[in-house]
Amino acid sequence: MSAETKRKHNRQTESKSYLTGSATDERTVKNSLKFFGVLLIVFVISFIACASATFESIILRLLMNSAVIILSLYIIFNNGSKCGAEDVARGEILWQKQEKGLAFSESERKMCFHPMKGYLIGLIGSILLLIPAVILAFSTSVQTTASGTLPSWMQAYVKRSDIGNALINYTQPSGMQLIDYIRTIVRVSILPYVNMIGSENKYGLMILERLSPVILLLPSVAYGTGYLSGRSIRKRIHTVISENDKKRKRKEQKRRNAAARRTTPREPEKLN
Repeated sequence: MSAETKRKHNRQTESKSYLTGSATDERTVKNSLKFFGVLLIVFVISFIACASATFESIILRLLMNSAVIILSLYIIFNNGSKCGAEDVARGEILWQKQEKGLAFSESERKMCFHPMKGYLIGLIGSILLLIPAVILAFSTSVQTTASGTLPSWMQAYVKRSDIGNALINYTQPSGMQLIDYIRTIVRVSILPYVNMIGSENKYGLMILERLSPVILLLPSVAYGTGYLSGRSIRKRIHTVISENDKKRKRKEQKRRNAAARRTTPREPEKLN
């Protein structure tokens, strides 16, 4: 085992103490709106990707839409980890101020890292999509043939007096109701999952709509989990800094030792 491998094997993570903030602070609304904006951008990209890649093969459809879902959650996870690392760094600075006896405001302390802050930001940022999803989940049903879709072979029966009145309703399409607009919003928001189920699977789509609030909570979970990883990011940063400092000190020590050997006078040899 080489020396470099041994150093990597024996490397210990470095971390600094930090102050813990609160679950909410003066930036909560702003960060929630930012999360909602990122969520909309991700939905638009997902919509374009899913709409432009329609496959008849169920395997290709599953692979494509699964990739879109994973990539979307990864983007949101990274946004959360960035925010979490920044809050941990803020807490480290305030800890140092506290150790030195320097003053700082309560609002500054609240902005430090808190384990639930990321999940709360994600939940508030998703509320505009969660409300329609909850409404749809409790009111959805299997979508059957709607009015205005009478088969062509039955058009001749409409003119018959005995059954014409019963069929006339199917030739008069009704306008979209509120629940239809809600269904459109929710399905666009979870389009990769809709594509995986398939538009012909009526019962599958009904179950998906009932699960839509849970599905729309996944970005919030990804953001909150990413926020928690901010602590690990700061530990890695401190570890790298510590390793670089140790390498620099070893190099300086080697240079000093080499200089000392060069400047040490050699004793003259004694002749017998």
